[in-house]
Amino acid sequence: MRKSEVLAAESVACLNKALSRLRDIWEEIGILEHQRMERTEVVKKHIKSLLDMMIAEEESLKERLLKNIALCRKELKTLCQELNLPSFEEKENSTILELESALRSRLKVLSKQKDERMEEVKTLKKQEQDLCDILCKKPYYIDNEAVPSLEELDQFRQHLAALTAEKDCRKAEFINTKRQIILCMEELDHLPDTSFERDVVSEDEEAICLSIENIAALKQLLHQLEEQKSKNEAICTELRSKITALWDRLQIPDEDRDAITIHMTGSKPTTIKAVRILSFILNLQFLE
Repeated sequence: MRKSEVLAAESVACLNKALSRLRDIWEEIGILEHQRMERTEVVKKHIKSLLDMMIAEEESLKERLLKNIALCRKELKTLCQELNLPSFEEKENSTILELESALRSRLKVLSKQKDERMEEVKTLKKQEQDLCDILCKKPYYIDNEAVPSLEELDQFRQHLAALTAEKDCRKAEFINTKRQIILCMEELDHLPDTSFERDVVSEDEEAICLSIENIAALKQLLHQLEEQKSKNEAICTELRSKITALWDRLQIPDEDRDAITIHMTGSKPTTIKAVRILSFILNLQFLE
């Protein structure tokens, strides 16, 4: 026998004992039968009122539990759809409390999963926006209101990994091209004269967007500088050949040549200017 059944039996026994004691008292007092009936009716009403009140409270509790169960079922159904999960299977022959507890427990687990997914996608979108700003790309579309599936989150992570790799590749290309541009500018005594060139040579490497167009513009700038450098080198080579020929005709000693040659290296505009002047002077000497 259950403990609750034992307690119920003891309660009935207490009630019977109390009624029996009341009857003994009434008999000792000499209460008449019809008065005993009236007093017993009063006792009955008190007991019935107390039991009715207790039953009403327990019925109210039962109704609240059933409403909670209905609400939990509704929320669970929505969560399962949002998380793309199978519906919650309820155990057969469960009591109301067992069912309510199981539903609440499952609801707590799924709510946590939803919060974790929404928080992760928020973090991923922030990372993506930063990468897209650097690469000048449009962000990957994902519904901000919908709960992403595990597959969608995995695809988003792969998308971010690809963006990160692309950023690293473009940054390495940018740094390498920038280094060559700076070397060419130094060789040509060229000062940056456009905002793009100033951004390129700036120490702040985040100042320039790593878009495909900017990378192409960088390469174009390097190409132009290298062409100018090649032209300068060709001019210098030609002038140095003329100077060497004039030295030979003028029979200039090697020690005099060596003293001047160190100033004829490179292809800077100042070097070209100096070599031109030297060539002009030697021509005059030769003509004399």
